[in-house]
Amino acid sequence: MSRVQSITPCLWFEGQAEEAARFYASIFKDSKIGHISRYGEAGKEFHGMEPGSAMAVEFELNGQTFTALNGPPLFKFTEAVSFQVHCDTQAEIDHYWDKLSAGGDPQAQQCGWLKDKFGLSWQIVPTILPKLFGGSQGEKSQRAMGAMMQMKKLDIAKLEQAYNG
Repeated sequence: MSRVQSITPCLWFEGQAEEAARFYASIFKDSKIGHISRYGEAGKEFHGMEPGSAMAVEFELNGQTFTALNGPPLFKFTEAVSFQVHCDTQAEIDHYWDKLSAGGDPQAQQCGWLKDKFGLSWQIVPTILPKLFGGSQGEKSQRAMGAMMQMKKLDIAKLEQAYNG
């Protein structure tokens, strides 16, 4: 990882940081695993992690840097934080939806939201949404919004169909 961005999301895992980073990197293009720091004996009485296990994993997804941190079971992911994946095509939506939801919460949420197998929330959204929901197209936008509210995985063709009446 050559550049440092000004803000890097740090995700807390309970012993699954390296597995999660590798899982995410396998899904997104332009992705890689960077430096992995490992726990030693020092501080084991506080962190409780096995020496040699991953402490922090730097990784990139589509060129965006993240850190995965292993720690004791103190914190859980919630829907209060999610990552949006903007997709130009239905094939992209299908790809990210299928890969990220594999092994995750089978009760996918509404409107393009899902939880992956680590409990992290993702929004898989088409880039066309601002066109469908914005501007001065009140009635058309309302139809598209109504259609979206009935969907779990978003379907671009159905959203456009609703928009166009």
